Amino acid sequence: MRGWWQDLSDLVLPAECAGCGRSRTTLCTRCSAALRGAVPSRVRPRPAPPGMPVVFGAVPYRNAVRAVLLAHKERGALGLARPLGAALAGAVQAGLVDGGAEWGGGAGRASGGPLGPVTLVPVPSAPRAVRARGHDPTRRIAYAAAAELRRAGVPARVLAVLRQRRAVADQSGLDARQRLVNVTGALEVVGGGSGLLTGIGRIVLVDDLITTGASLAEAARAIAAATGYVKIDRERETDRGRSEAGPGKAGEIAGIAFRAAVVAASPESFEINRN
Repeated sequence: MRGWWQDLSDLVLPAECAGCGRSRTTLCTRCSAALRGAVPSRVRPRPAPPGMPVVFGAVPYRNAVRAVLLAHKERGALGLARPLGAALAGAVQAGLVDGGAEWGGGAGRASGGPLGPVTLVPVPSAPRAVRARGHDPTRRIAYAAAAELRRAGVPARVLAVLRQRRAVADQSGLDARQRLVNVTGALEVVGGGSGLLTGIGRIVLVDDLITTGASLAEAARAIAAATGYVKIDRERETDRGRSEAGPGKAGEIAGIAFRAAVVAASPESFEINRN
């Protein structure tokens, strides 16, 4: 009902740009460009939590991007899901071609056949937050991203198979260590979800924003626990302090590999990977 009312109100009430407040447009040209202006690349918070997969981000979290994400998440500006999904799709595609070769290795291949479809698994919002907002922002953006990927010729789908198994505290105001403690063990794969995830090819965990990486690390742990042994490209530090991708230590099974993608990350997270 809320989504229907929001769509109707956009038709009959004067709109404001979610990024800058400019009248009579839900997203002006300049703020729309802010979602498309950066080159999607690897991002890494420092310190990165144990088990965090390799993450690709679309744009730095600041100014108009921050305002647009908050408008979609907290104010129910549902029409912003499509441009945010397009930004997320760019981050997913950057991860698929990282290093100049299509990512996935043997995942999804059968006797040298084509790589399997990309499966986007959104990090779930807390049930109380979904009730308060009237929607799950990350799930909505994930569906928009999958549609954008398909339009670009990339087979993609969404499997919303993660859920909270226990309540967690509000993450705002918590430092990196506190966030990790707060979410560790909080997620699980829904009943029957492990079967849906097994042998499907490339899995990309998706979220709207990465702050400390704790939520993505927990999502990766939950999927690994549900599917047995999984190939996870994890972040690790080199001797020189630089970030590089490394294989997961939990083991491997044919047909599963995953990374992560987000709409936005702190500017510092982008800069770390340019050193």
